[in-house]
Amino acid sequence: METNNKQQKKKWFIPLVLSLLLSTLLILFSIFVSSDSSSLLYLYRTRGRVEEPRFVESKLRLSATSSSDSVPRIAYLISGSMGDGGTLKRTLKALYHPRNQYVVHLDLEASSQERLELANFVKNEPLFSKVGNVRMVVKANLVTYRGPTMVTNTLHAAAILLKEGGLWDWFINLSASDYPLITQDDLLHTLSSIPRHLNFIEHTSDIGWKEDQRAKPVIIDPALYSVNKSDLFWVTEKRNVPTAYKLFTGYFHTVICNAEEFRNTTVNHDLHFISWDNPPKQHPHFLTIDNYQKMVDSNTPFARKFGRNEPLLDKIDTELLGRNEHGYVPGRWFDQANPNITESYSAIRNITELKPGPGAERLKRLINGLLSSEDFHTKQCS
Repeated sequence: METNNKQQKKKWFIPLVLSLLLSTLLILFSIFVSSDSSSLLYLYRTRGRVEEPRFVESKLRLSATSSSDSVPRIAYLISGSMGDGGTLKRTLKALYHPRNQYVVHLDLEASSQERLELANFVKNEPLFSKVGNVRMVVKANLVTYRGPTMVTNTLHAAAILLKEGGLWDWFINLSASDYPLITQDDLLHTLSSIPRHLNFIEHTSDIGWKEDQRAKPVIIDPALYSVNKSDLFWVTEKRNVPTAYKLFTGYFHTVICNAEEFRNTTVNHDLHFISWDNPPKQHPHFLTIDNYQKMVDSNTPFARKFGRNEPLLDKIDTELLGRNEHGYVPGRWFDQANPNITESYSAIRNITELKPGPGAERLKRLINGLLSSEDFHTKQCS
């Protein structure tokens, strides 16, 4: 009897310990994560096959890009919460290109009716059905702001894209309050001329006040066990920060910067225009028409934070994207007189043909400036 009890304990003891270690790691890193910071994440996906899954790959497999792959592919996660269903549809259409892969996620705080409407949109939209590159996370996650479930939701989407999305070059994590400032033809054209191992992530190891207020406190994320959304629980006890590795301002940032083979792939910019207080507070400002010119002059391909039905979005559609209401952004891939017509998509052209515009020139200036900066290397994982 005693022997059987010992054997039973052994069966569950090791999985329990491993689960606790993983949960601790996610919680520790998630304390730095905020939907208002580093909302754009570029992650290079190697095209080489990895025989054994590892925490990070042992070598960067950089192979010469063939002519058919000269135009990169981007994998997008676009996520939202209650009331964001309509915004997700608009953002998805503004970001759409047949060469890319997309996952949309509406978390469990949204009603079942709202999630069903978004699922039907993804399933029945003629273009998505024809190309087959848009997926919705059917088993939605409950996501807590600043909690580890923000990280696990991103990892969940990345796993779907890795399993079902074929080959792609960069992963971009956006929310319903993000919006593009350039066309996908502009973005793909510009990225086709830069090394595909680069990761555009704004990061620092100078975490300052976050060490005492976010790294040391012990937190509990209710979304890990509850079906109802609520804020994090803060435990009064404190813990020491890790000494085996250096903390940076986010989960992915910490993983990349503590991996020798990846830390020199970083570009310290998240390619977003965001309006902050000085010094920055927890949340950025909502963007309005007053921010338009400064936003364009930033040369960034994305901006945030936009309110729902913000008039500035209409101005971006008209003046920067050439997009009509309910339509897609024009590009070389769509061979019709009016690329915004949504009824018929029988004449999609070669999706590797691009039609870059002024947005490509703006983004090129930004990236060239970042890569040629005198302090470029000193800003990598510092």
